[in-house]
Amino acid sequence: MVLKIFFPQCCNKADSGLLVGRWIPGQNSAVVLAVIHYPFIPGQVKQYIHQMRGQSGVDLTVLGSWSMPKEGQEGMESFLRDLSTIFPQGQWLQLSREMGKIGFRCHVLTRDQSKSLFASQVAPIVPYIRHLLLTRAHGVFGTVCQSEPLFFLDKYDDGPVKMTHWQSEGREGSIIVELMKQASTPVCLLTTWMLTLWTSLCSSRILNMRPMRFISSKLSTCLQLSYRTEHLQTVCSPTRATAHNHFMRKANIFVSFFVDVSLGLLLVSWMYRENRIGKLANTLVPAADHVAKELEELLQWLMGAPAGLKMNRALDQVLGRFFLYHIHLWISYIHLMSPFIEMILWYVGLSACLGLTFALSLLSDITALLTFHIYCFYVYGARLYCMTVYGLSSLWRLFRGKKWNVLRQRVDSCSYDLDQLFIGTLLFTILLFLLPTTALYYLVFTLLRLVVVMFQGVLHLSVDFINSFPLFAMGLRLFRSYRLAEGVKFRVLCEEPGTPLHLMMDINPLKVSSVVQTYRTPTYSCYPKDSWLALCKKLFLGELIYPWRHKTTKID
Repeated sequence: MVLKIFFPQCCNKADSGLLVGRWIPGQNSAVVLAVIHYPFIPGQVKQYIHQMRGQSGVDLTVLGSWSMPKEGQEGMESFLRDLSTIFPQGQWLQLSREMGKIGFRCHVLTRDQSKSLFASQVAPIVPYIRHLLLTRAHGVFGTVCQSEPLFFLDKYDDGPVKMTHWQSEGREGSIIVELMKQASTPVCLLTTWMLTLWTSLCSSRILNMRPMRFISSKLSTCLQLSYRTEHLQTVCSPTRATAHNHFMRKANIFVSFFVDVSLGLLLVSWMYRENRIGKLANTLVPAADHVAKELEELLQWLMGAPAGLKMNRALDQVLGRFFLYHIHLWISYIHLMSPFIEMILWYVGLSACLGLTFALSLLSDITALLTFHIYCFYVYGARLYCMTVYGLSSLWRLFRGKKWNVLRQRVDSCSYDLDQLFIGTLLFTILLFLLPTTALYYLVFTLLRLVVVMFQGVLHLSVDFINSFPLFAMGLRLFRSYRLAEGVKFRVLCEEPGTPLHLMMDINPLKVSSVVQTYRTPTYSCYPKDSWLALCKKLFLGELIYPWRHKTTKID
């Protein structure tokens, strides 16, 4: 017969006293939950255990005695052994340890005899539990989880009994957490009321009109605002998180919001020092003029013979002058707004108080507004190129005696007369010779557009990282890895002749990649939904591309 005793590691240095725990039925195992220190009154110990048994619903009992003799306590071991008559049990555990040794002796006393267990006869396995994972997946963990009322008192509290248990080392942290819970109640109520007013305002009929809804769906700041509103409602919800994943999601959102606001305040403090807002405003207009000058030089190069290519001069001159006119309009708009740029930047900088993600989202929207002329060039070039490509493909089907069936969405055979073939040949020839000019303008403005989109993608990626990265779960993984476990492992701690086999039960923590994948908060992603092959196909056909930002799948 092998007797397994699960013993907390922190109790290995506890003063002599009584072992409080529970026998696991059908497994010949005992779970030690706490050690009640000497001196104590047996009647008060019985009353306290009866009270804890009623609060926890666990069949708590005195398992035996723990003896760690000190100076002046030579007869403590025999005194504690005699207490088996006051606390009658079928088996009385008597654990003792000498100073300076890792292992300890184990005796099991029955009502009719005393029996010493040695490794040569019966090998009791005594695992040390470094940290316990609060889960009901195992009988040991279920016993510890249900016995939470037993851990409210320890050796520092004034009461009838003083004890040591596995939470004795974390009492200060528990007190701070409880105080924060009490202080957060009115804050959550006030935040919930304000969020209710905000959501009712956003759901008004004026803001849900089609133009307003379209504009808000294109602005990154509005998307970030709706995202933060949704998650603040989750954090400040009065319903208690029952499941572990729900609690971790709330904690990750709260830590992410706290870090976001802290980084935003640091950005505000940096921007408003040494008149950096004014310096930025004074730099913005010359930078816009420089970009416009470079674009004018690029258009003059395209209107000539770029890279020695033979362009259609009439179409080249029309497109070049058209785009130059747009650049002149844009420069006039920038100079018209230049007196108000510093004031606009001053108020925009205050948005960082709501978080760094708001500042980055606003920077993405400002970038979109400042590069609106590049977007217009790209749209014009893409539409012209798309019309040319689709016209050539349609006329190519005409040469082969085919046509596109719109109703059945397929290519069918068709007979054309001579006039239709003649007109088709003329149009095909015209479009084919105009294709190099339109393709070159489309290529140049697509590259400029991709630079802007990539910059906005980096901003969206930073926002997505701050919003979705599980900071709380990663902190638990680094500093409290036993809270995120995927199993346990045993290793031999002490193996001495004449003593029980001592094993250390450690928690196998989750891998970092598993933590990020499991507890990542759903948010807006900046990755394209389509594959790279589909994206290249869109670019070849002249379809429009936008900064990718879509909502990811929720993680339960």
